[in-house]
Amino acid sequence: MSGLPQANGQRYHFDIYAILEGSQELYFGHEVMINVNMVETVRLVLPNGEGIEKCYLSPTKRRGIERRCLLWAPCSNGKMLGEKLDCHIPKTCTKPECPVCAVYGGLITGKQTLIGRLTHGGGVAIQPLLPEEKQRAMHPSAILNDPNTNSPTPFKRQYNEPGLLYPVYNHCLSVTEDEFQAVAYAFLDSLARIGSGNPKGASLYEVDNAPLLVVDKYLVPHGARPVISPGETSVERALQIFQDKARRVNGGTGNGEHITVNNGNFERWIGWSAHQKLQKWADTFVNRVLKAND
Repeated sequence: MSGLPQANGQRYHFDIYAILEGSQELYFGHEVMINVNMVETVRLVLPNGEGIEKCYLSPTKRRGIERRCLLWAPCSNGKMLGEKLDCHIPKTCTKPECPVCAVYGGLITGKQTLIGRLTHGGGVAIQPLLPEEKQRAMHPSAILNDPNTNSPTPFKRQYNEPGLLYPVYNHCLSVTEDEFQAVAYAFLDSLARIGSGNPKGASLYEVDNAPLLVVDKYLVPHGARPVISPGETSVERALQIFQDKARRVNGGTGNGEHITVNNGNFERWIGWSAHQKLQKWADTFVNRVLKAND
């Protein structure tokens, strides 16, 4: 048994596929070496045997940013949503009726676990461009060990280079439209907050003035999944693969931006149509949850 209450309506699976672009250099802290704050990278071996290393927009870190976007969302009573719900990090409430824990899951150690039904994937940059180290200076008040020291301590920090493209994916398992509204809000709101420290932010990458964004709602997975191989290093090929797969739907009918199959067993929104659909769900979440009277 899942332990979840019976839903008040039809459950669906939902997927979000997108290609994000780092609008500027990005620091996504991984570990600290001697005087250098490192970013996270992955290594892989190509079919020709060549080994490469790429920057990585970790799905687990992206998930944490999305959860914080929800917990810190402004409510009409002056509180943030986490305060209103008494749900925080790491002290999650694990209540099935909590719009955050219902999809992101929760844990009260030794007492209660609520399994999340949202998973995150992707994040391996397309271009094999390694991070760059930059010299920075830490304010002395943050690191003061010697009271006689009054000068900033220099250190180095790695940054993902601007313009890197990251294919990312969010998948929801058996959630209602009401539950998915929180995911839509978190995905859109998190775009400006991706990264650690400053600067932050990524944007939806556009081709021909349309974002590379696909949203699926389905009972049967009829569409090809616009997933890019982590071994792909050509931006041109990766964008073409994403667009080709986005348009490949078995038995689908529609106008090219909204495709349906078998009376709604599968629906796909592409480009601005997908963006507008996410915004509509996010607006509904704000009106239904954040503006709700206590």
